Amino acid sequence: MPETRQGEQNAGHRSSIVRLVFTIDALDAAGNNAWRLLEDEKNWRACIFAEDARLGDAQLTDQHLIGDLAGRRLHKDRQHVLAVKARPGMFDFLMRGIFAHAVPHRLSPAPVPDKEQMLDIIRQAKPGIPWLLHLDLAGNFRMLDTSSKKIIGNLTIAVRGEIASSGGYVGAEAAEKESLMDEIYRQFLAGWLQHLHTRRLGVFVPDVKKLESEDALRQKIADWQHE
Repeated sequence: MPETRQGEQNAGHRSSIVRLVFTIDALDAAGNNAWRLLEDEKNWRACIFAEDARLGDAQLTDQHLIGDLAGRRLHKDRQHVLAVKARPGMFDFLMRGIFAHAVPHRLSPAPVPDKEQMLDIIRQAKPGIPWLLHLDLAGNFRMLDTSSKKIIGNLTIAVRGEIASSGGYVGAEAAEKESLMDEIYRQFLAGWLQHLHTRRLGVFVPDVKKLESEDALRQKIADWQHE
């Protein structure tokens, strides 16, 4: 798993090993057709987006290679073969096309995110900086300084909240707001569960009004089955 870099904060992150591989799935603009890169890293097979990994799929762990492939535009030639093109420009995502996505596959149980760790990292965050509270792929809470680090295309973000800088949401005073912290924690539990089921990165936390109880969410995470 990636280590903490400048512009990030973490508190008491888990030391347990998370067994994780990535596949590269291509998805058309309508979301109706998907393809998966094969282990020769040239050919693709038709698939259901983010389905279980199969024998013969490219199962990648090299973060540089994964990052290079994710977000690429792909082109289908006359033989219906997909070819990776140059990385799209700023406005290309407004156009129709086929794009590559990094899809995480867990080969070990997923942890239940730790509420005390969340409180610690919120408490340590200095107000006045545009922080993004998020969960990494190991289920650790982290803070990302969005003035210096990117969000879009960041392969370390499993679940994300809103960017916050005021003392009402980050810092020591915010961490003491029990009702607010309970809501935020439940939002991240629900987002983590969605991430596990969909294999999507950068999942937004859901509306607090739609959340189940903390106990119910924790149990569903504990019951979730890895590949």
